[in-house]
Amino acid sequence: MKSGSSKLKRWAAAGLMTGALSFSSALASAQETIKVGILHSLSGTMAISETTLKDAMLMLIEDQNAKGGLLGKKLEAVVVDPASNWPLFAEKARELISKEQVSAVFGCWTSVSRKSVLPVFEELNSMLFYPVQYEGEESSRNVFYTGAAPNQQAIPAVEYLMSEDGGGATRFALLGTDYVYPRTTNKILRAFLNAKGISDADIMEEYTPFGHSDWQTIVSRVKAFASEGKKTAVVSTINGDANVPFYKELANQGVKAEDLPVVAFSVGEEELAGIDTGPLVGHLAAWNYFMSVETPENADFIKKWHAFIKDKKRVTNDPMEAHYIGFKMWVQAVEQAGTTDVDAVRQAMYGQKVKNLTGGVAVMNVNHHLSKPVLIGEVQADGQFETVWSTDGVVIGDAWSDFIPESAKLTADWTYPWVCGNCEKPKFAASY
Repeated sequence: MKSGSSKLKRWAAAGLMTGALSFSSALASAQETIKVGILHSLSGTMAISETTLKDAMLMLIEDQNAKGGLLGKKLEAVVVDPASNWPLFAEKARELISKEQVSAVFGCWTSVSRKSVLPVFEELNSMLFYPVQYEGEESSRNVFYTGAAPNQQAIPAVEYLMSEDGGGATRFALLGTDYVYPRTTNKILRAFLNAKGISDADIMEEYTPFGHSDWQTIVSRVKAFASEGKKTAVVSTINGDANVPFYKELANQGVKAEDLPVVAFSVGEEELAGIDTGPLVGHLAAWNYFMSVETPENADFIKKWHAFIKDKKRVTNDPMEAHYIGFKMWVQAVEQAGTTDVDAVRQAMYGQKVKNLTGGVAVMNVNHHLSKPVLIGEVQADGQFETVWSTDGVVIGDAWSDFIPESAKLTADWTYPWVCGNCEKPKFAASY
């Protein structure tokens, strides 16, 4: 009995030791790299815009690994395809955080995709870097908004259109894809225009579904709206591949920039790459970066991009720069914190500075929004933009619009003592 009992104990001990060694080996393997999630649509209606952001992230991760990685470990990209399917974004986000154990996620384009994943990031206390212009009216402790808020894109663009240099428009056609970003942005713009003395009778508002392709009727309606004797401009919040037939129809119906300028918030160099831009020369886009900007930082970025993608015809664009800034800030914050722990990195993010690609410095503010320049560019025949107007310096992103009464009284500050994304502005802010 004793001999059998001893054997059983030895077998049990050996089994426990083998299990422990296997667990230790698996744990060591899991800790060999720092995983970074990439959550961008590689198929569906938004692939035209998002695929290049996946490629940009892979380039940034490769470049960081060439510099020695992070905290002595290599970075490992974990790429998923939510396929322009908004509920699938949430499912893929949960997979990245819970299953893949990524330290941060860089992704989303549309606001509906961001809204879809937001509860997941907040529930699991993970970190999302969101690189695209959006409608504001949100501030989450789990999201860093590296794209433009309305006061860094939409408002300055409309102010430009109303100015003498921009043509002096007094009538506006607001065309957008039917989801939260265009509708909320246009709500803000309508309030702004009303405050500037533009009546609702001089504002046309029209929405179409994702992937919309038949623009003949809408473009005809816009032309009729513009023919009533007042200088008219189009403000486009059309997203994804619907932009290709929209711009083609403008050309088909002879819409010229000098007569009816279009300023777009979601059309950059990547979207124009698939369009004959000859008839579109002079139409506008408002961003915080253009590939055509001449700075040493931008020249170096473009050179690295072409070397990585192995195609000198591939363009860069604003959301790529937003990922560039966000990624570099995250790396700096991790190095400062000495860990990838989300709470520690979040605290280290505040005040991070990175040279942007337009010659200035991006700063991460305590409302999780960047300080960014605003640029307005005209489409050129080669698909690039010529900057026709820009701010003198950077503009701090505003999470809550001053033109929506219920939002104007709110502020966002994720540092002590407020720690809040939708608090009423304190009466004695200076005391903090």
